[in-house]
Amino acid sequence: MPETIGNRPRAAVIGGGVAGLSAALALRDRGVEVVLIERDSRLGGVVRTDHVDGFLLESGPDSILSYKPSGVAMIDRLGLCASLVETRPGGGGTFILHNGELVPLPEGMTMLVPTQYKAIATTPLLSPVGKLRMLLDVAVPARRDEADESVGSFVRRRLGSQVFDHLAEPLVSGIFSGDADQLSVLSTMPRLRQVELEQGGIIRGAIAQRRAAAPGPSPSARLTPFVSLAGGLGQLIDAMSEALGETDVRLNDAVVGLSSVDGGYRLDLSSGETLAVDGVVLATPAPASADLLATLASELADELRKIPYGSSVSISLGYPAGALPVNAGRGFVVPRAEGKAIRAVTWSSEKFEGRAPAGQSLLRVVIGRPGESWWRDAPDDYVVLRVRAELREILGIDAEPTLARVYRWVDAMPQYVVGHAARLLRIDWLAKAIPGVVVTGSALRGVGIPDNISAGKAAAEQLADRIIASHGARI
Repeated sequence: MPETIGNRPRAAVIGGGVAGLSAALALRDRGVEVVLIERDSRLGGVVRTDHVDGFLLESGPDSILSYKPSGVAMIDRLGLCASLVETRPGGGGTFILHNGELVPLPEGMTMLVPTQYKAIATTPLLSPVGKLRMLLDVAVPARRDEADESVGSFVRRRLGSQVFDHLAEPLVSGIFSGDADQLSVLSTMPRLRQVELEQGGIIRGAIAQRRAAAPGPSPSARLTPFVSLAGGLGQLIDAMSEALGETDVRLNDAVVGLSSVDGGYRLDLSSGETLAVDGVVLATPAPASADLLATLASELADELRKIPYGSSVSISLGYPAGALPVNAGRGFVVPRAEGKAIRAVTWSSEKFEGRAPAGQSLLRVVIGRPGESWWRDAPDDYVVLRVRAELREILGIDAEPTLARVYRWVDAMPQYVVGHAARLLRIDWLAKAIPGVVVTGSALRGVGIPDNISAGKAAAEQLADRIIASHGARI
């Protein structure tokens, strides 16, 4: 019989990223004894903040979407509201590199399209033919079948190739670190398909959405779309870890075997220890979850292995404040058609307070396009030199950086390719064969921090309902 403490059911959470931490907290809230197992030396997964010479460096995500409530709700629960920081007022918007020049993202962008006539008429991102083709969206019939398609196929079908190449592709690539011609519109941007069905087209839907938006509270009373914490997102990980209290947390240890035994589950650890638990939350990347499920549920493992992963590299560069151009907004994205290694650049010190010491500025550069691998074995110095060469070409920055850090996330970004929604249905069905194990994490239903908080909590609730009832029946 699984081990118990004080006659309480016991669960293992495998994986100490955001989803795993959220699951562990939710299980504790339900009175379940938890052991959290993480193979790395730290918790947080891709969320990591470094403090170097007065700079605050985010190696993974640098912000939380405030309109997804789970993230801000967790910040509130942990007592971190006083540390919440919003994007700086002013500072300009986002730019897109177009024919080697930085062009402002058109105002009034909603669902990948500009909805203000002046913005459409004046943007150099689209030719007259491209603008006309975009406007013809109002005459393109809605597709009524239920088949999935790629974001690229959807945008070209509704709005034309120029909108995809010069607007949608760089924005989608920046969000999902993937190939928009492979990513599923149903799984990454379902609102686009919903609007097509309900409104008949994207332009009609975007305009209707802007008109229907409730006034709500004054802008000063609302959070900006992107928020962070004064100590960086690592502060959130630290607070979630502290909230676990006396939870048994095993770092530098990994589950190397998972089997069903005596109404519960046995975990064999790389440390040589064996644990018996009533249930398991798998909050690991899909390939790792598949390896653990290979014996218990081979078909489920096969489906998880089919979820592809992409890579990304972020380079943080510190400069004397006067070395950077003025009036360049908060950053820019780069379409694939521009032929650059750089995908996106953010002025981190312009985006949030406290990211650079006095007299310094901080840039965050993202590289790593689908199909590229030159950076995998390249030394950090070479990666920095190549990025600096492109920044010199685009922005005219000749100064030597005062700080340079390279962070590589290899095969760390799950890709929701065409057919992902159907795969999730199969995964949910096959998971019914192992009711004491719940699979969660960014590989399934959302890659952002709020999505993973929600996913971890939902997995914990599902598991707690099962094991509390079954455990009570055995004692």
